[in-house]
Amino acid sequence: MSYLIISFSHKNIDIKMREKLAFGSVEDKDRFIRVILENEHTKEVVLLSTCNRVEIITRSTNIKVSAKNIIEKLASYSGVDFDILYERADIYDDDGAVHHLFSVASALDSLVIGETQIVGQLKDAFRFSQSKTYCGSNITKVMHYAFKCAANVRNATSLGTGSVSVASTAVAKAKDIIRNTKGVKALVIGAGEMSELTIKHLISSGFDVVLTSRDIKKAQNLASSFEVHVSVEPYSELENLLEHIPVMVTATSAPYPIITIANAPSSNIDRYWFDIAVPRDIDEDISLAGLEIYSVDDLQDIVNENMSLRAEQAKTAYGIVSRMSVEFFEWLKSLEIEPVVKHLYTKGETIIDKKVKNAIKKGYINASDEENIRKLCQTVITEYLHNPSKRLKDISRNMECDIVVSAIQNMFSLTSESASSAKYKCDHLTKN
Repeated sequence: MSYLIISFSHKNIDIKMREKLAFGSVEDKDRFIRVILENEHTKEVVLLSTCNRVEIITRSTNIKVSAKNIIEKLASYSGVDFDILYERADIYDDDGAVHHLFSVASALDSLVIGETQIVGQLKDAFRFSQSKTYCGSNITKVMHYAFKCAANVRNATSLGTGSVSVASTAVAKAKDIIRNTKGVKALVIGAGEMSELTIKHLISSGFDVVLTSRDIKKAQNLASSFEVHVSVEPYSELENLLEHIPVMVTATSAPYPIITIANAPSSNIDRYWFDIAVPRDIDEDISLAGLEIYSVDDLQDIVNENMSLRAEQAKTAYGIVSRMSVEFFEWLKSLEIEPVVKHLYTKGETIIDKKVKNAIKKGYINASDEENIRKLCQTVITEYLHNPSKRLKDISRNMECDIVVSAIQNMFSLTSESASSAKYKCDHLTKN
């Protein structure tokens, strides 16, 4: 059984297709995962869906069959032709899948290298699958190491500092256009996580922020969380706000455009609208005098500049990803060996218990000496098994682990259960 990842991102599809592939609700994600798990070869699934990517992370007994089935189901869900999706899809298996996952978690595969949202989004996707029992110990193990890798990249490089998100990139572009931002109003539509991030960057860039959302209470709560004043306007005033405010950033989770030809007002001022939502919030057919509209893909020039400045840091980060991808498989092997080693010691304890009790029963030793004799026997077993245990762990790194485990099982008459891994807990899930 191998790890398998089907990946669609800004690297292989444009924003129009990403809009079609986006999973807008928890219910959609849930239904899709259940559908692909119906295939007998696909055993565990985590679905990551963000504004810039869809990643389907699985375990499979047949990579080709699982990949074809997943893309078929994705084609059915999105309405995109299967052949187009299959041609565009990046399909990773086993070590390639692990390396890709670690790169994604470490924000090396993101539109904005080093952006800080992706690891949290991946954790949310993993938590969802865990809560629904859509993934087991194998996915849990690779996720544990992916989050560990992301933490190591974050600690070893400065990729997580500076302009490292789509929101910050949009604001950087707005600031570059406006130049003097003091007293300039900027409208934010939406009250979610991306809007919160956008407001933070707008404030730090000197803009006066105006916030609106269909959920006015949520907008008010968000506005009150900032130390500086953020104005909140009712959503019914949207057209008026769009007409008079020069900068607008929209980041809602609406499944369809909220700004259309019908409600997009003309204006006598120059305006700059940034649509960082996927699916897009702004109808692509809108064209008005004095209005420039930027989608996620239009921010690529800043992203490229960002990447050139971070090239050396990215090189270091990729080195960490490559090293930890190799370490992960070595770690997996050690997890298979450890239960066997533990069982050897347990079996030794069982033999000691049986023989000591029998010796006392037959009068070979006194009952008063039982504790001391047990300690002596345990010392002998520990010393006897120390070197074989160490060598077993070392050998497993250079040989097929299942061969080593099978040989030890036969040699010491151990049960196959001794080699099975216990339920594994992801230690890095609570850390962002």
